[in-house]
Amino acid sequence: MRIYVDADGFPTAANDLLIRATVRLHVPLVFVANKQVRYEPSVIISSIIVPEGPDLADDRIAELAKPGDLVITADIPLADRVVAKGAFALSPRGKFYTEGNIKDRLAMRDLMNELRDGGMDYWNGLEARRRNLRRWFPVHCEAPVCSRARARWR
Repeated sequence: MRIYVDADGFPTAANDLLIRATVRLHVPLVFVANKQVRYEPSVIISSIIVPEGPDLADDRIAELAKPGDLVITADIPLADRVVAKGAFALSPRGKFYTEGNIKDRLAMRDLMNELRDGGMDYWNGLEARRRNLRRWFPVHCEAPVCSRARARWR
């Protein structure tokens, strides 16, 4: 198992929590972004820097992800691609994308884009969700990491 992070829009607070969890559990972690990601040097943490451009980091993650890997991304189309390959997908907000819910999430994303393009504001409460990041991300992130790591060592 390997964890890939779509790091271009990944919250810094979650970054630190994820690094601590992966170091503690010895699960390889790869940040993919179009800029350098800061982290303490470690043999299990690496980064891939892609050129700037739409979806280049997403394309690289989709290419690298294998069945059983975990991809952390806020990008629903990327989540759809990796779930189709048999990988797990988790949003930075702690929500799992699965074969059973990803198509609904894509449809909701498209609806929200249409509403936004039509002038409707649906972002109320975004700041409150950011403040709660440190509380709920570790619960949702560490559970799958721990269970996958335990299964690997059995």
